[in-house]
Amino acid sequence: MKHIDIINAETDLGLCINGTKLGPETLTKELKDENIHAIYIVKSKEVEKDYSKENKKKNLEPLNEFNEKLYKRVEQSLAEQKFPITIGGDHSIAIASALASIKKYSNLGVIWVDAHGDYNTFETTITGNIHGLPLAAITGYEKNYLTNFHTGNKYSYANTVIVGGRDIDELEKVNLEDAGIRVFSTEYIHERGMKNVMEEAIKIATNGTNGIHISWDLDVIDPKIAPGVSVPAKDGINLKEVYEAVNEILKNRNMVKSMDLVEYNPVLDVENKTQTIAITILENIIKGFSFV
Repeated sequence: MKHIDIINAETDLGLCINGTKLGPETLTKELKDENIHAIYIVKSKEVEKDYSKENKKKNLEPLNEFNEKLYKRVEQSLAEQKFPITIGGDHSIAIASALASIKKYSNLGVIWVDAHGDYNTFETTITGNIHGLPLAAITGYEKNYLTNFHTGNKYSYANTVIVGGRDIDELEKVNLEDAGIRVFSTEYIHERGMKNVMEEAIKIATNGTNGIHISWDLDVIDPKIAPGVSVPAKDGINLKEVYEAVNEILKNRNMVKSMDLVEYNPVLDVENKTQTIAITILENIIKGFSFV
């Protein structure tokens, strides 16, 4: 049996749209699961966010300060042999959660379930919003500024896979191709089936590693179904595919060491549609991982 730690990563410093910092509390107050060991809260500082078009390192200092605190909290949960589920907040929180996990387990693969590549660097980013850089940071492709608090390995390109990618910047595509990162598009998922795609992704992420970190961005889901995200991308995965992905994660739960669920924005949700899906994902994961 695994004991579950929920870690609320309450920040939206990684982008210029407000609201995702409210997501963790909104979700966890609806969780009624006796299998949760504890719920921890890590908040970013209240700062005046940078909305300028010129700055390509928006909110860098307070975001790094937040991620260092979050990194230590995830490290503590892992040291206590708990299974950490980090609920964001924007996807920049995964810099901390994913690196804390590989610090513990030394050699992990990562499955990035996301409509976006999050593989920009400070040289290629168009907006300067850091939630577009975390996968590049944890694999060491973006080498500066974002990971100074981490002492340990980064994720190997060969064990990194994006599931659901469909809204990827042109220069970001160049970065992904340069690093050799596998991207399974939503179109590919529709053609091959989510079960087959997740099996393939898990095979890549576990090849020669000690396990997997999974980082799930809710914007992978079609915004007609799940509108409560800050950067929606049309033509996403459907609910059948969502729960097929969850089932494949549960089938391989002995290899999954940590997980994120990010980018829920309750300010933009409609009739709690996205909240309901997010809660269902979380409850399935919590229940499934409690009985490993």
